[in-house]
Amino acid sequence: MQKKIETQLAHLQEFSKIKDPFGASHFPIYNTGTFDLKKQKGDKIYDYTRSDNPTREVLENLFTEVEGGAGCVCTHTGIASVALLFETVLKANSHILVEADCYGGTFRLLKVFKEKYNITVHFADFLELDTLESILKNNPIELVLCESPTNPGLKIIDLKAVAKVCKANSALFAVDNSLATFMSQRPLELGADFSLFSTTKYVSGHGSVVAGAIVAKTQELAEQIHYYANAHGRSQNPMDVFLISLGIPTLKIRMKAHQEAALEIVKFLQEQPYIKSVNFPALESHAQHALAKEQMEYIPGVFTVDFVSVELAEQFIEKTKIFGEKCSFGSPDSRVEIPAKISHASFSKEELAAIGITGSTVRFSIGLENIEDLIDDIIQAVK
Repeated sequence: MQKKIETQLAHLQEFSKIKDPFGASHFPIYNTGTFDLKKQKGDKIYDYTRSDNPTREVLENLFTEVEGGAGCVCTHTGIASVALLFETVLKANSHILVEADCYGGTFRLLKVFKEKYNITVHFADFLELDTLESILKNNPIELVLCESPTNPGLKIIDLKAVAKVCKANSALFAVDNSLATFMSQRPLELGADFSLFSTTKYVSGHGSVVAGAIVAKTQELAEQIHYYANAHGRSQNPMDVFLISLGIPTLKIRMKAHQEAALEIVKFLQEQPYIKSVNFPALESHAQHALAKEQMEYIPGVFTVDFVSVELAEQFIEKTKIFGEKCSFGSPDSRVEIPAKISHASFSKEELAAIGITGSTVRFSIGLENIEDLIDDIIQAVK
């Protein structure tokens, strides 16, 4: 019988193809560039760490299993997993359809591919399925990409519905699952062809490494991502794999704690006169709340608020003492940022406005601190 995800996460050693003769509770770190071919026996032979490494394979095997895929590549950064996706699927003059509310790094990467390879990028609101279907029917779309929840707009995309439209129009469908993680949501089970995520964030949980992963649904696609990862040098080094592995066993309890703390702080902020609006999928007032509860087990501890003025938003950022002004999310420390200035600085004012982001929008990532301390920090910052 297949074990539940949290049990699998607590037994990473079981996903190693090389069994430690000493029964180590944590898998060995093979921090080497090359392997001696003459000294190896068995079906699996390693030659060069860029191509394959037994330490990295532990995570790749784990992610393949929990996502329900056929194969995985762990990459040296989160955005490298997106780049690897593009390098695998797209070619010169390809068409790609992307949710307009996408990660700033993805937006910047799309500009690079557009300029260097003449890629045509179609942006759309993935909540509008009729528009999505129209674009797919009238353009030679090869790849469809979205996040859910989106970042920073926090829209919940109906992944089953989008997957169905993609399949009907012979387009591959990829989901950036960085915010939800496989602990909460498994895109391949909902019809996607690829699930990719930044392990920098919730998966590692400590904020000590930058890394990513991409899992393919079929054996054919798995072989393709592995080939291009080797060709382009996208693979992750063994020491970063080790750092990520330290946080993985606690992912379930951390996701639950992040959600509960974020909900408490959101309820406090909703009552404050200096807050114009709060956007958090865990709230019943959120437009896709029902879908969020259906599609995800845990709502990530990330939300946005609009302050009553740009000046107050900037004052808040400047004066917080516990909340650091940092990009990224999913770490034990709570963070705030103005997306228009940091994570989504690549967007124009018009592009930000189209996804509901202004200069007074602040993104919160709630960590694991005491909730009362966090609320006290908010209060002193807006005085």
